[in-house]
Amino acid sequence: MNLYDLTCEDMKDPLGIESPKPRLGWKLAAEPGERDQVQSAYQILVASSLQHLAHDQGDLWDSGEVTSAESVHVQYGGRALASGQDAYWKVRVWDGAGRPSPWSSPATFGVGILRAEDWVAAWIGHPAGRTEVDRPVPAPFFRRVVTVEKPVRQARVYVSGLGYYELTINGRKVGDEVLAPAVSRYDRTVLYQCHDITRLLSPGPNVFGAVLGNGWYNSFTTVVWNFQAAPWRDQPKLILQAHIKFDDGEEWVVASGPDWKTTVEGPIRFDGLRNGEDYDARRELTGWASPGYDDSDWVLAQRVTPPAGRLRAQLMPPIRITETLRPVTVREVAPGTWVFDLGQNLAGWARVRVQGAAGTEITLKYAERLRDDGRADMEHNAEFVQSGAFQTDRYILRGDAQEVWEPRFVYHGFRYVEVTGYYSTAPDLDSLHGRVVHTDFASAGEFVCSHPLLNCLQRAVRWSTLTNYHGIPTDCPHREKNGWTGDAHLSAEQVLFNFDPTPAYAKWLRDVQDVQRPDGALPGIVPTGDWGYNVGPAWDSALFLLPWYVYLYTGNAALLEQVYDNLRTYLAHVLAQGKNYLFDFGLGDWCPPYGAANGYACPNVVTSTGYVYVDARIAGYTAALLGRPQAAAYYRNLARKIREAFRATLYDPKTGSVRGDCQTAWACALYQGLLEPKAAERVFQRLVQDIMDKKLHLDTGILGTKYLLHVLSDYGRTDLAYALATQTTFPSWGYGLEQGATTLWERWSGEGSQNHHMFSDVSAWFYQVLAGIRPDLREPGFKHIIFRPQPVPGLDWVRAYHDSPFGRVASSWQVDGTELHLEVTVPVNGHATLYLPSGYTKDLTTEGAGIPEHAVVKESGTLRMALGSGTYRLTVNAEYASGA
Repeated sequence: MNLYDLTCEDMKDPLGIESPKPRLGWKLAAEPGERDQVQSAYQILVASSLQHLAHDQGDLWDSGEVTSAESVHVQYGGRALASGQDAYWKVRVWDGAGRPSPWSSPATFGVGILRAEDWVAAWIGHPAGRTEVDRPVPAPFFRRVVTVEKPVRQARVYVSGLGYYELTINGRKVGDEVLAPAVSRYDRTVLYQCHDITRLLSPGPNVFGAVLGNGWYNSFTTVVWNFQAAPWRDQPKLILQAHIKFDDGEEWVVASGPDWKTTVEGPIRFDGLRNGEDYDARRELTGWASPGYDDSDWVLAQRVTPPAGRLRAQLMPPIRITETLRPVTVREVAPGTWVFDLGQNLAGWARVRVQGAAGTEITLKYAERLRDDGRADMEHNAEFVQSGAFQTDRYILRGDAQEVWEPRFVYHGFRYVEVTGYYSTAPDLDSLHGRVVHTDFASAGEFVCSHPLLNCLQRAVRWSTLTNYHGIPTDCPHREKNGWTGDAHLSAEQVLFNFDPTPAYAKWLRDVQDVQRPDGALPGIVPTGDWGYNVGPAWDSALFLLPWYVYLYTGNAALLEQVYDNLRTYLAHVLAQGKNYLFDFGLGDWCPPYGAANGYACPNVVTSTGYVYVDARIAGYTAALLGRPQAAAYYRNLARKIREAFRATLYDPKTGSVRGDCQTAWACALYQGLLEPKAAERVFQRLVQDIMDKKLHLDTGILGTKYLLHVLSDYGRTDLAYALATQTTFPSWGYGLEQGATTLWERWSGEGSQNHHMFSDVSAWFYQVLAGIRPDLREPGFKHIIFRPQPVPGLDWVRAYHDSPFGRVASSWQVDGTELHLEVTVPVNGHATLYLPSGYTKDLTTEGAGIPEHAVVKESGTLRMALGSGTYRLTVNAEYASGA
């Protein structure tokens, strides 16, 4: 076997590790055609240098041969790690027959700054202070000259700039991220980043340069969520600490302090996260980040009050520019006003290429829809921003050769860019490009099928997910940019299928911990400056469900352990607000197609009680997982009491109704497991009848839509779920797609935001039901895979895969008359149970090596088979033809 994808803390070669016992992982690959391959033992070597590692010397840790099948989340067990230390590691394994693999290629991780006293740098700022609504302060620039007089062996920089920073060395940008660092609750946690800058340093004078933007830290714009009064809000500030190690063994530390120079006379005259950025190219400081620049008119930086939050490494993917889009059209909508259509709803900004007279001012307005007169509709999403312009950038030309510009410290949600003040004749499509900007998740899954609408829907889900992650999972990239907790947990399963979000989720869960009050109360948006507490269990359950889903899909229990005390505090808080184990408060089934006077038809007591029941079950499971049996018994008993109260009060056994008698109420009772089997069947029939009465349309909001398709499939009506998923008239996903939507809408009608991810769990249904790929709680992280594909009439084929912690899990099928051709892949060191679709039991054949007869079991009209690792191709016949 060969090893690949070595990770530390779920990342490849990370810098800034803070755990004293980081968790290591690897994947295994067998020779093509080999099956049933497992790991029986491993050996890890961790060394202080590549030279030691090359000689098989694990001077930091040699695990020896460990008899174990574990290949993910294996804890480091070597010598204590110090701040700034580098470690190099490799691993080999033994297969089931006791044969050793070759050593893996080397991997590495760098330790961050572990103790507060290891920071010798000071926070610095410009004497001008901070921007206010009526007093803009331009972006501060900082520089420091350092002379390097001997060969450098290694150089690392640890840096944070609030709200956002851009760092250069000798005029070259450090790193490829933008909008760094990720937002946090700055009076609890401040994130820094670690970069290797060895190759950026040169013999002689070197210039460390930095520019700061306001970002979330100085969010001065007046908004309904009150960020302008956030307790952390202050002027932009910088902390930087570089460690330069020389070949002769000496080490220098370059630290930010009052000897740095600074100015606010640069070109970024204004930046507001929700407003936009103003840039005057006539004020560019040519050469400011290079040696030899005359900074005599700059002033000395001043020490400023540090943010109250603890400095922690940003151990998650950064925000990057991931794609550049060329407009599909441009047209003049008024004299001198041109609108570029990018053809895609996105998050980011525009990059312009212009040439003209000095002082010419260009205004760019960003919108996701157009007014009737063809201009950008700025008002539709601007309702909560109460000061300044909304999503508007301005650029003033310097007046020489072609100028290329894009903003640094803002981002917008848009499809259209309205440009005024520059073009008198039709512009070239290449004069403006859209820059797609988001947290740079690695892709971890793909789903395609024979139905074009479902493929468009899957694409829209992915775009909505990516363009709504900017250090936090936001609801939308324009109107709010807030980390709504309900949206986050409702989307989490599809995110875990499609991408690799675990480090980002770990960071956001720390944000959730940071905002939890001592009494257990949680806000609806995270981070928050104390706005929006007590929105109810349906949103607060993100604290429970996010780490739970991470555990289920990756096998990583660290997040459950991280938040366990928070779970307990919250449950104590919510119990005090309930009555007789029922919970009737908070937000409910937001944005149904036909809302009642309170905005949703399903009574809150149904959905809120359902979520507290699930929360208690998760707390009980977590307690058992952590070896706390008394607590586990308490929470299991609590869940039982909540379920009994639901049955006694919210379910009517005489009529088979659930309080509210609507699709969300019925689906909630079934999805959350609140009813006994006979009652569940009665409720399910009411749900089916309502869908039929509504002519195959859903009638659910943010919560019910999560439940609906899964409930239908779990109770044997995948055909009905498929009919809802492929519906094209209102209300449905297809209704928006048929009108040209490229991302998911907030409301089924298209009102409100047109880039929301809260209805995106349909993609998880694609993977779990149509492709039939499911994790198993008994062996989480796809250690054991449950394959249960469900072909439906009208769908000819499906192909899907998910890159699990153990390797690629894949499922594909095609229906040809009465024949079903099926292919599944099980990664090395994993195993699976395959359930063939009901009715497909005749003439089972396999390509290549057969499946042992004892591994195939016939039960309840279907075939079940146990599979080891490898790829399996099967053909089986049914009594009926596809489409019958």
